[in-house]
Amino acid sequence: MCLHHPLADGRTVARVTTKLNQRLDRCAPVVLSLFRLVYGFLFAGYGSMLLFGWPVRAISPEEVGRWPGWYAGVIELVAGLLVGTGLFTRAAAFIASGEMAIAYFWMHQPHTLWPIGDRPAGNGGTPAILFCFGFFLLVFLGGGRYSIDARRRRQI
Repeated sequence: MCLHHPLADGRTVARVTTKLNQRLDRCAPVVLSLFRLVYGFLFAGYGSMLLFGWPVRAISPEEVGRWPGWYAGVIELVAGLLVGTGLFTRAAAFIASGEMAIAYFWMHQPHTLWPIGDRPAGNGGTPAILFCFGFFLLVFLGGGRYSIDARRRRQI
C-alpha cells in the first residue's frame, strides 16, 4: 500500500499519520515529565528497599557501608528522587545509568549472556538494562517542561 494511495474515505495514509503525529507531539512535554516522574520514583523505591526494607523487604537487607549493595541503594534512592522531582535530572540520570550498566555487567552478565528470564536460562538482568537505557535517554532529553530544572531555568 502506497502512503499516498487514497483510503476508503478519500484520505491518504500519509495525511492521517501526519495529523496523528501533530496531535501526539503536543502531548510530548507532559508525557516526558510523567515518564521521568514514574521512572525516578520506581528507582528510588529499589534504593529504599535495599536501605530500609521499604516499601517491601529486600531478600537480603544491606548492612550500612557494605560494598556494593549499600552504596547501590544510596545511589538508587538519591538519584531516583532527583530524577523523579526533576532536579539535576541530567546529572542524576547519568549516574543512575552508569550504575545500572555496572550492575548488569557485575551482577547479571557473568552468569549467562541472555538477560531475559531468571537463572539458569537467563541472568535476570532485564530491569538493569531497562533502567540503564531509560536513564540514558533522560541524560539527553532532560527533565521536561514540568520539572524543577525547567522552573529554575525560567527564573534565571
